[in-house]
Amino acid sequence: MKVAYFSPMPPAQTGIADYSALLLAELEQRIEVVVQRRGKRRSPRGTDLNVYQIGNNPDAHDWIVESLRRVPGLVVLHDFVLHHLVAGMTLGRADGRGYIEAMHREAGVPGRLIARGVVDGVVASPWEVCPERFPLVGEILPFARGMVVHSHYVETCLRDVGYLGPIWRVPHPAWPLPDSDPNVVSALRGEAEFLVLSFGNLNANKRVPQLLRAFARLREAVPGARLLLAGSEAPQLGLDDRIAELDLGDAVTRLGRVDELTLWSLMHAADVCVALRHPTMGETSGAVLRALSAGLPVVVSDQGWYSELPAAVAAKVPVDAWEHDTLVATLQLLAERPDVRAAMSRTARELMATEHNVQRVADGYVEAIEALAGDELVQREVVHDVARAAAEVGFDPADPDVAAMARYLKELGL
Repeated sequence: MKVAYFSPMPPAQTGIADYSALLLAELEQRIEVVVQRRGKRRSPRGTDLNVYQIGNNPDAHDWIVESLRRVPGLVVLHDFVLHHLVAGMTLGRADGRGYIEAMHREAGVPGRLIARGVVDGVVASPWEVCPERFPLVGEILPFARGMVVHSHYVETCLRDVGYLGPIWRVPHPAWPLPDSDPNVVSALRGEAEFLVLSFGNLNANKRVPQLLRAFARLREAVPGARLLLAGSEAPQLGLDDRIAELDLGDAVTRLGRVDELTLWSLMHAADVCVALRHPTMGETSGAVLRALSAGLPVVVSDQGWYSELPAAVAAKVPVDAWEHDTLVATLQLLAERPDVRAAMSRTARELMATEHNVQRVADGYVEAIEALAGDELVQREVVHDVARAAAEVGFDPADPDVAAMARYLKELGL
């Protein structure tokens, strides 16, 4: 098998670039892979299939969608909601008509009217207020000969919007553990009695305001608790003001985007990782998988892919009227029960070493690639042999027996 592989790659600062770098080392041991460079429009000669890694970032994935539209292939869908991607590929290029047409295809006349209001500047941008209501994933579905997804949730979402092609559910791979400097880990932990870590892009969707309020409550029961926030901050979040309002002061340490080695040191220093998310875009969280790879217990929102995590490794907080109280109680339990944290840590390492083993993930990819490319080759050969045999017997194309033969082939899926 030989495939053309379309994905952002390091040094691009995206989770999918890191994902591909991790996966390719194993995939290339099983099949021939040609990694496509950004801007290269033609697929390599002799390839059996194109594989497209698609996420919701237009800067990283616009060229991949353009390539997919030219040559359909196997799509690896990292986010079910692609509204940001489509908006970036249309409005981001001053193509208001393209955005209006995409929204029309998504939601009919109401979608068209909303999009017209966005273009005219009189309606709030859906990608900022309610992207989950207009996923716009339909913009790629006609070109996907098959789909690889990471969760039952996204598989169900695809079926719900009418996708009829084959779907393979392949877990997201675990991350290999690099060495950490014990001195750095110790310095990051400091004198914390209980250290909570949250990292990644810090924004309202990650429930950072909710986490800060719950952490302030936790400090009433566990005064020695500390919170580490690592990652770039959304401009409208106003972290400094929120921290000051809650009088958290030195209890919260803020770091910007950190390098990979520092990130792993943070995870080794922490007692628990909080990775809340609402609404979900159908993503699989690389942050959560990194934390679990490091044996760090996680606290997540009980929805989407996060709901599928085993309870033995992830404490799940429903997004409901009791979210705040549940989050406080969960953090307090984990702070007061080191035995529970230790059990979660052991189970997390076992889960990552088995279910999310990168070798198993690569095998899942090969199964999907061989089925999609190989089945088509076999079917073409079978139909060719039947047609040749019919010609040798002397059938005329207009003969009723040829129509009957075609019906039989159709019944067999050929």
